[in-house]
Amino acid sequence: MNEFFDQPILNSPYEYPKRHWELDAVGQPTERILEHRRQAKFVTPIPKTKKQRGSFQEGFVFSDEAASISSDEQKYDQSKIIQEVREQVDAWRALPNPKDWRVTPSTERLLKHWRHHPFSGVRPFFCQVEAVETVIWLTEVAPQLGKRGEHFLEHLQKVNLEANPDLLRLALKLATGAGKTTVMAMLIAWQTVNAVRSPSSKRYTKGFLLVTPGLTIKDRLRVLQPNDPDSYYASRELVPSDMLPDLQKAKIVITNYHAFKRRERLEIAKNSRYLLQGRDNPALSTLETDGQMLQRVMPELMGMKEILVINDEAHHCYREKPNVAEKLKGDEAQEAKQNNEAARLWISGLEMVQRNLGLKQVIDLSATPFFLSGSGYQEGTLFPWVMSDFSLMDALECGIVKLPRVPVSDNISSGQLPMYRNLWEHVKADLPKKGRAKAENLSALDLPVPLQTALEALYGHYKNVFEIWQKEGMDIPPCFIVVCNNTSTSKLVYDYVSGFERQLEDGNTILEKARLPLFSNFDEYGNPLGNPKTLLIDSEQLESGEALDDNFRKLAAPEIERFRRDKVERSGNPQSSDSITDQELLREVMNTIGKSGQLGSQVRCVVSVSMLTEGWDANNVTHILGVRAFGTQLLCEQVIGRALRRQSYDLLENGLFAPEYADIFGIPFDFTAKPTIAKPQAPRAAIGVKAMRPERDALEIRFPRVQGYQVELPEQILSASFNDDSKLRLTPDMIGATNTENAGLMGQSVVLNLAHTKEVRTSQIVFELTTYMLQRKYRDEDNNIQMHLFAQLKRICNHWLEQYLECVGGTYPAQLSYKTIADMAIERIYAAIQQSQLEAGNNPIRAVLDPYNPVGSSIHVNFQTSKTTRWKTDSRKCHINYVIWDSEWEAQFCRVAEQHPKVRAYIKNHALGFEVPYRHAGSSRKYLPDFIVLLEDGHGEHDLLHLVVEIKGYRGEDAIAKKNTMQTHWIPGVNALGDFGRWKFCELREVHAMDADFAALVEEQFNQLLENQMAEAQP
Repeated sequence: MNEFFDQPILNSPYEYPKRHWELDAVGQPTERILEHRRQAKFVTPIPKTKKQRGSFQEGFVFSDEAASISSDEQKYDQSKIIQEVREQVDAWRALPNPKDWRVTPSTERLLKHWRHHPFSGVRPFFCQVEAVETVIWLTEVAPQLGKRGEHFLEHLQKVNLEANPDLLRLALKLATGAGKTTVMAMLIAWQTVNAVRSPSSKRYTKGFLLVTPGLTIKDRLRVLQPNDPDSYYASRELVPSDMLPDLQKAKIVITNYHAFKRRERLEIAKNSRYLLQGRDNPALSTLETDGQMLQRVMPELMGMKEILVINDEAHHCYREKPNVAEKLKGDEAQEAKQNNEAARLWISGLEMVQRNLGLKQVIDLSATPFFLSGSGYQEGTLFPWVMSDFSLMDALECGIVKLPRVPVSDNISSGQLPMYRNLWEHVKADLPKKGRAKAENLSALDLPVPLQTALEALYGHYKNVFEIWQKEGMDIPPCFIVVCNNTSTSKLVYDYVSGFERQLEDGNTILEKARLPLFSNFDEYGNPLGNPKTLLIDSEQLESGEALDDNFRKLAAPEIERFRRDKVERSGNPQSSDSITDQELLREVMNTIGKSGQLGSQVRCVVSVSMLTEGWDANNVTHILGVRAFGTQLLCEQVIGRALRRQSYDLLENGLFAPEYADIFGIPFDFTAKPTIAKPQAPRAAIGVKAMRPERDALEIRFPRVQGYQVELPEQILSASFNDDSKLRLTPDMIGATNTENAGLMGQSVVLNLAHTKEVRTSQIVFELTTYMLQRKYRDEDNNIQMHLFAQLKRICNHWLEQYLECVGGTYPAQLSYKTIADMAIERIYAAIQQSQLEAGNNPIRAVLDPYNPVGSSIHVNFQTSKTTRWKTDSRKCHINYVIWDSEWEAQFCRVAEQHPKVRAYIKNHALGFEVPYRHAGSSRKYLPDFIVLLEDGHGEHDLLHLVVEIKGYRGEDAIAKKNTMQTHWIPGVNALGDFGRWKFCELREVHAMDADFAALVEEQFNQLLENQMAEAQP
């Protein structure tokens, strides 16, 4: 048995962690167990990829180097400080005689209670007790230890003076899911009981201000109020029963930092404000004063002194360093700006409380207490006032959180990182950049193929987990999360997974069924479900407390209405939802996901804009897909943290937790970016590339400027001439990794694939492909679908599916349901049908020219370039002076063309304006062939052949679409016009055989001419 995989959890969550898995110098497991506690060191619990050389943990922002902070006077090694504090607390905890603890009698009772009380329900984890012990030791014990204790207290004073001059902050680092709310309750109990029972002491307080980054956490922290029905102090037995009355004397204010923003006392229109202010008077001030803001936010604490602040998710609270230039661009710059604005508002609010009321101390709680991008500190720098650390790696070895599994290998041939480790890099170019307005014409069916495959692969595993939970009688489903970059992307993903109504060109709508059926928000008859299975949210809007903006309200309107009806049905009161706002309703749904019998209990999928809510305590999250940029490890850990809260806290017979897993795609937890300094380049001389007039005007090449094609509908009989270019080979390189191994640093791995799609029937695939082809290709002038062609097209599609579709590498015909792949298929089938028409002597194609500029010419070539890859042309063969070539193959072609006796002129299609409209993967594109050559093929000098030449090495799917368009649309369509001479298209694929290929091509034209002449001579 391999313990590393079968029993990854080594320690009880309730006892001192005495064992840990050994990691090598680059943070990867050796599979050896060391019989002592892991040192305080910043290691991420993520395996390296199997293709990777070395480890991406080298240079992590979580390294010891990044965890240190420098000043002119001193460099602090934060790992060393944390380890020293831990050792002091360990030694103090081990003292057998309470008289040696140097704490108050009230503190002594609480410590004994937390360590030894026989809790009837949930008991505090060791890491929770240790965090509180660290604060107690620094507050009560260290001041009595002389220089040994002063060392730590002076450190705190110095680092705060540098970073937070007006505040004294102390941070506790606790892994996500380790229970920070319980730690807050213990801290409040310790302070309050001591303040009540030792009123003369200035170390303690009964006034507490709890600040959160959003309303979700604020709602959840109500359990810290002693009079709350679910109060932790009583329900979790966190204090002895005789101390509960003391806690009633605590004054606790829980708020989100947004409340610190000073509000308008008087709403005045802009023009009215100018009138009241007058021309020369100072600006009219209608904002709250500091005192008025504090009175609004914390009226219960007004008049109190020495308040204790507890910051939850405290990495959002910092004072950025001034005059530090950090070069950020695009989304990173915008995100840094938002982070700094939030941090500035938060810490400014605390400073206002300090100035007006006075603060005893600020205790920060966070799983990731690191400085954010744009803060002026090196991104990922640990807050230097962190004095306790129970890391994610520690939490995994104690079983407190789920084990995150990320892609470590797949069946994509290129790249060190598996595709789904950093999905964003493979899909970002094909997703809308900002706002829904930018995506009005996009359809969920147009999502990038790798994203569709990632969704399908992760969903396949989710489906297995869902079925297991059902068999076990679970009354809640597992939860699948998608984190998107903006509202445009989130709406497309939401529609894709849950179904949506698509508007047709005639104004009618049809239901597009959910591509992931378990997440469908519609029943089998197309009716919206009363309780949606998939939820679309905008975390930032829900957390701020402000009204939803009109854009998101419109997107989420169907969801909101259905949840509102569900709330009425649950309560039996028609008025129960009238007083609740839309954002409050959505927040209630979010807060109750995974909670049996409540509003969000049956939500299976959450599609989120931006970050997911921090502090969200759903424990049924099993799968996360990231569809956004993740520039930092901090952001990666925050998002992964949403899936790490355990489902079950029942101990096994060995006293340990059973391992639970969370499968993650699209979050590059081993990404590190190092700045690259570009070396200055010497300027290069530019040359002019132009048509040599008038001396070479005899070599002018003219061409039609085609903007589309007019296609005559076929008669009753359809046939198809399939060839090698009709083949479609589905591979992982085309649709994304189809076989991905997800693994954690320890524990069992799992393979995620598309095997479940093999079950889709061939008849269903053929029917859907035929229907799609009719809709896209066979409509009359009134836009009506030519249904009478269905049977013939179905026969042709079935033949193509049997003979010309090849599925390899874990792909299946069911992937034709991807719109992009279906488009590739119907373009091939349609090209074969058109080719059959041409072979039968029918030409149903006419090229449609640009009405304003129908003819292009080499005369107009005139541009400047500094490129040195240029061919000086033969004045007898080319209208322009230079060809700028993009490959050696093109340079060779220039040589062949100029030497061949049948070539009269040629031109490179560079700045020429020769474009061919075509479709590939469902989108309209422009193809720029490489060359146009004029050939004397026996028709005489006044009837030269225009040969369009493409120089090809590797032929991808795009090249096949281009060739099919040229042969079945552009060439016959232009030749049918009769105004531009004769045209033909060819590909040259082998540079070394180019001379022979070119000669063979010219010879073919002569042979064709002779055959035609012989045919005409027959009686």
